[in-house]
Parts: sequence; structure tokens; C-alpha cells
Amino acid sequence: MLESEKRLYMYEKVAEHLESGVHVIDSTGRTIIYNRKMREIEGMEIEDVLDKNLLDVFQFHSEEESTLLKVLSTKQPTLNVKQTYFNINGIEITTMNDTFPIFHDEVLIGAIEIARDITKLEKVMRDHIHKRPSSLFTFDSIIGQHHRLQDAVETGKRATRTSSPVLICGEIGTGKELFAQSIHNDSARSNRPFITQNCSSLRDDMLEEILFHEEADTSNPEDHRPSLFQQAQGGTLLLDEINSLTPSLQEKLLNFFSRGTDLPYDVRVMATVNEDPIDAIAEGRLLKELYYRLSIVSIFIPSLRSRKEDLPEIVNYFIDQFNHHFAMSIKGVSNEVRDIFQQYDWPGNVRELEHVIEGAFNLVGFEEEIGFNHLPFGFRQRIHHSAAGEESQDESLFLYQSGTEIKPLEIFIEEAETYYIQKSLKYHDFNITKTAKSLGMSRQNLQYRIRKYGIERNSF
Repeated sequence: MLESEKRLYMYEKVAEHLESGVHVIDSTGRTIIYNRKMREIEGMEIEDVLDKNLLDVFQFHSEEESTLLKVLSTKQPTLNVKQTYFNINGIEITTMNDTFPIFHDEVLIGAIEIARDITKLEKVMRDHIHKRPSSLFTFDSIIGQHHRLQDAVETGKRATRTSSPVLICGEIGTGKELFAQSIHNDSARSNRPFITQNCSSLRDDMLEEILFHEEADTSNPEDHRPSLFQQAQGGTLLLDEINSLTPSLQEKLLNFFSRGTDLPYDVRVMATVNEDPIDAIAEGRLLKELYYRLSIVSIFIPSLRSRKEDLPEIVNYFIDQFNHHFAMSIKGVSNEVRDIFQQYDWPGNVRELEHVIEGAFNLVGFEEEIGFNHLPFGFRQRIHHSAAGEESQDESLFLYQSGTEIKPLEIFIEEAETYYIQKSLKYHDFNITKTAKSLGMSRQNLQYRIRKYGIERNSF
């Protein structure tokens, strides 16, 4: 082993044992060191990231940029910078970063980032105990005519007449909290608090404290920390993703509910699970007794992919909402987009559809309908990936085919991406800002791909 190789090996071993995330890229943006803690923070395997370009793995908001790539560009360190981005699976990550350029003999050879995970902290800030006195979600807010959705609505409406516990089951993004708020707002408790707590956003000890904490010293106002049950007095408490609680905390919750008429608070309890509760019970993620306690009323919300006939109505609803919000007048989506929406499986359900349409509104210029180029870049990538390997005559998805030759997928995608970027640059007379906006990516992302594929103005 060469001395330089030995030194790099030792550095990598040291990095593996650090409790801060360490990510090192070379001057081209390719990852060369990616330590254990960083893999934990970002939920990635080393083979997913090592030796790959940063922008081929992670996605950044169009108005933001990678702190690592920014340091490569400016050659200046940045300290204590918060960054929110998405891994290859679309999971949101938030870190606080210290990032430094790496020089060798005054030549920039890369950048190093030392990251601290604040994803859960950010989630707590967004999702922690919150009241929504101004929320007016009712059953009229639930869009769709599919018979399973309508069955869920009818069950919810009947549940407004009592104060029995309600368990709402459905995948992430199906609208479980919308159902819970509708039940609350149509019930006799509508003028009382509606409190919701995401059970996956806090550690057990923190969640136990806010669930069951009683005011210890009334003489000191600073010690006044009412529990969730105290805050929901007379109203509704929604425990979101209750299947994410550990068995020990589920047991404590069950014991609390078992007090029956001895409970000190008048609170209606609702809960949600983001999977089939029977599977959760069988696999030990949900106590059977707690399930029976909470599922006096059970509501099952269908996924969006199982009720695609509702898509046009939901799409029009969101377009109307965002037209009002952005003071725009979009009339609908193109036939191409309509077909794509019908073919897509929508793993993120209605919430994903809402985000896609909102993202498209940010890219529409003076057009009256949302076209393929207005869809968020990350969504278009998912469309391309889902179509890869399938024969298609849709030029917007496969761009072109080269005779009967079957090329490796990676080469095909690079050629297709190069072709489409060239076409867009030519259309906008090589204006980087306009081209990046039409493609739904940041200037930095586009410039990286221009460099990566060696695209020059006189090359087309």
C-alpha cells in the first residue's frame, strides 16, 4: 500500500467513528468520503453515494443550492448553515453544516462538509403541539366520488354524533388528519381545541412528558407545562402515526385509557396509522389491546392509485386553490400531463399530487395550462425512472430511440438528458436562467450538467 493510500485509509477510519456526518467531494462534485454518521443522517448506503456526483444522488429546492457545491464555487468556507434537501428516495433531510474548501498547493481539489442532523428538530418545530382554531376543514373539503372514499366519509359523519375513539387508517398523504379535523369541526366539540401530535417526531421520553406531564409547581409560571390532554380539554386530541410509538409507551397509553371514567380530562381521542393495523399488530408495531381500545370507530382511507377516477376533480381543486393563492389563472393541465398523472402510481398520494401542482405553479410563465416542462424536476425524474426499461412511443418520456440498438440504461439516460438540455438551451438562446427555469432546476444544477456533458454553445 502506497503511503498516500495508507493515509487516506486512516482518515476514512477516523471519519467512520465520528459522531458528526462527514461528506467529502472532489473538485468535480464526486463523493470520495462518506462516513457512517452521514449515512445514518441521510438514510443512504455507501454504494448509493460513493464515487457518484452529488447532484445525481440528492435533490435541492430550486431556490437553494448544495452547501458543498457552493463552497466549491466560491472557494470560501461557510459555517453553521442550515440546509434542507432530499435523498434519492425523496425523504426530506435538514442539517446544520460547516463546509470548507480543500486546497493542495493553492489548487482547489475538493470540499468537506461536517453536518449535524436537525431533521427531527425541524419536524418538531413544524409538527409539535399546535392548535388550529382557524382551520375550517369539513367533509366538504374531501374531494372524490370513489365508493371507498365515500364510505369513509359516511363513517366519519356518523362519528361526529359521539365522543368514541376513532382510528383512521391510510397511507402517508391520503388525508388522515383532514378526516380527523372534519369529524372534530362537525361535532359538538368544534368550538373547543383540536390538538395534534405526530408520534414519530419525538423521542419516547419527550413524548411521554408532553402526553402525561402534570403541572408540578403552580407558584412558578415558568414551570407551567400542560400536557396534551390538558391542552385538549373539552376538545379533540389526535395522535398521528401511533404505530411509531415504542411498545412500552403504547402500554402506558393503554393503561392511561383504561382508567375509563376516572380520566381527569374530557377529551376525545383520535389516532392514525399509516399502514394496515392488522399487519402492524402481527409484526409487533401496534399493541392489539391498544388497537381495540382506539378502533371503536375505524375509518379506512383508500390510496390515490386505487381511485384514479377522482384525479381530474382533485387536480382541478388544487388548481383553483393555487390560482387563488398565487393570483394566477391556470385553466388546467395538458393532455400529456393528464396521461402522466393517470399512469403514475402516486406513492405519496394526494399530498404528493398537491406538491407537484404547487411546484408547477412556480414554473408556469404566461401559459394557461400546466405542461410537462412545468412539472417539478424531481417528479419528472421519477417519471423517467418509472418508464425506463419499457417500450414507449411517447417522445416526451423517451425523447428518441437509436434504431434497434439497446444501450445500457445509464448511457441512454445521459444521451437523452444531453439532447433535451441542448434543445432547451437552443430554444432560450443559451440563456442559463430561462433554461433552468423551464427545466425546473436551479442555475447551479443546469451549469453542473452543462459541464458534465461538455455542452458548448457551438456544439449544436
